[in-house]
Amino acid sequence: MSITLARRRVIPGFGLTMGFTLLYMGLIFLVPVGAFLLYTTTMSWETFWHAITQRQVVASYKLSFGASLVGATINLVFGALLAWVLVRYRFPGKRLVDALVDLPFALPTAVAGIALVTLYASTGWVGRYFELFGLRVAYTQLGVVVALTYIGLPFVVRTVQPVLEDLEAEWEEASASLGADRFTTIRRVIFPALFPALLTGFALAFARALGEYGSVVFISGNLPFRTEITPLLIVAKAEQYDYHGAAAIGTVMLVVAFAMLLVINGLQWWTSRRHG
Repeated sequence: MSITLARRRVIPGFGLTMGFTLLYMGLIFLVPVGAFLLYTTTMSWETFWHAITQRQVVASYKLSFGASLVGATINLVFGALLAWVLVRYRFPGKRLVDALVDLPFALPTAVAGIALVTLYASTGWVGRYFELFGLRVAYTQLGVVVALTYIGLPFVVRTVQPVLEDLEAEWEEASASLGADRFTTIRRVIFPALFPALLTGFALAFARALGEYGSVVFISGNLPFRTEITPLLIVAKAEQYDYHGAAAIGTVMLVVAFAMLLVINGLQWWTSRRHG
């Protein structure tokens, strides 16, 4: 008869800490989301469908999801490159650049929006030069993409950076010593190790951009059917006391964002099993 002894930990307390974790998650996340979805169920299907399929609402969906996808993709590429430079190279001002990556976290979104308008307006420091080529940034869909790219960059950098720090440079040197070229080393050694982190950073940047309001509302111009994002439309519905309409639109955003996060987590699980 064998007796299996439970592993004793140096600092016990799993039951207590798990209880606090579940309580915290319930109060902060589950209860508000559950109450929100429960409120949505008080509407009839006809009312719900009418609220989420209006032409103005559908146009805001296209802009919000499209601009968030473009912004997250841009951050996926340049955020990974920035993380690579910060981890693999030493250069003057490296600490300053590393600190500036977190600036979108600390800067209020309204301040960021005003700063972007100041830069990219037709009379701004940067926008005036774009105007010479007939390219407008402020008060256009391009301005929305710029704002969403700005606020999403830290999510990719801070997700990829720790993985790169754990990825020893000797792996790349070993690959090169075995005759692999640079592209093969990136494709067979570096990319498989970074892929789960890249997916996580992309999902976080996309989800953050999808719900962004403060920085976009200043630079977009808020023109219906052109530069009006879905979060702004939700706020407008709430200010008009159309709480059912705001809840219906918010439910669509919540379901789509949650579905995408599930897909990303599924891809991460599949990748982890495939590459060990």
